[in-house]
Amino acid sequence: MNDAHLHMIVNHFPIVGPILGLLVLIGGLFFKNTPIKNTANFLFIIASVFTVFSMTTGEGAEEIVEDMPTIGHQIIHNHEELAEKFAIIMYLLGAVSVIGLITNIKKHSKANFFSYAILVISIVAVFFSTKVGTSGGEIRHTEIRPEKAFQNLNVESPE
Repeated sequence: MNDAHLHMIVNHFPIVGPILGLLVLIGGLFFKNTPIKNTANFLFIIASVFTVFSMTTGEGAEEIVEDMPTIGHQIIHNHEELAEKFAIIMYLLGAVSVIGLITNIKKHSKANFFSYAILVISIVAVFFSTKVGTSGGEIRHTEIRPEKAFQNLNVESPE
């Protein structure tokens, strides 16, 4: 198993995790249910851990695929730039989720504040997750690339 394969295995949870966590967190806030909010926090924490794995395998994956036909350095560079921004947001989301989980468990007066802070950060994370996921998919899935990506590669669009 090489870094490209490992990257393909671990990169999906940082993308899907914040989406699931956000939906669970909204449910927890709506129903004012701390165990549901804790579940969302746990999902965010796990997603941030998988973000570390995804980032550490990304460089090796780049080395493997960057010289393949129809890939191009610009597509990979775009994905890498978005992934670095997304990773920072995910690390923040994971850290604040740990604090949120602890404040919920201890029934701290700031627990509700942290739940809403996590909500805001997770919305930003979901926005970036869609961008990172799409840019990553464009690396090997030429059918989802915008037309201009083919012009940069001097390759005909599959349409």
